[in-house]
Amino acid sequence: METTWVVVADQARARLFSAFDQYGSLEEVEDQANPEGRLHERDLKTDSPGRAFDSMGEGRHAMGKHHSPKEQEAIRFAHEVAERLAAGLHDGAYRHLIISATPRFLGLLREALPEDVAECIVLELHKDLTALSTDEIRAHLPDRLPRAPLSSEE
Repeated sequence: METTWVVVADQARARLFSAFDQYGSLEEVEDQANPEGRLHERDLKTDSPGRAFDSMGEGRHAMGKHHSPKEQEAIRFAHEVAERLAAGLHDGAYRHLIISATPRFLGLLREALPEDVAECIVLELHKDLTALSTDEIRAHLPDRLPRAPLSSEE
């Protein structure tokens, strides 16, 4: 099947659409919500970092985190979206993938995508289209949806 999936996402929401025809409209498949993605840093952070003692001497200092709680939540959601895309590919639900996301979330999603899913990407847009209607999202895409060339294995 030559179905294309279109994903529009940010750290709080991911919407999946299916296009069965290169010139056709989009049909919404799923709407994944991540309410934690809208929270402020102070609402995600539960307490201060732990304390540690130096191995030599009497120094004591706070142990910092590599990522802020908000960033950790965005990474978690990117992995959740990536897992859904991998499941859809393995189920044969789509063959081509278009992703539109905020630049920051797009980077997190790229890191989370399995290689076989990443190979299906035919177009990326650095735009947040999550709040738009299906027709408005389709208007941001090319008139003719791109498709990946067939591989020699097929």
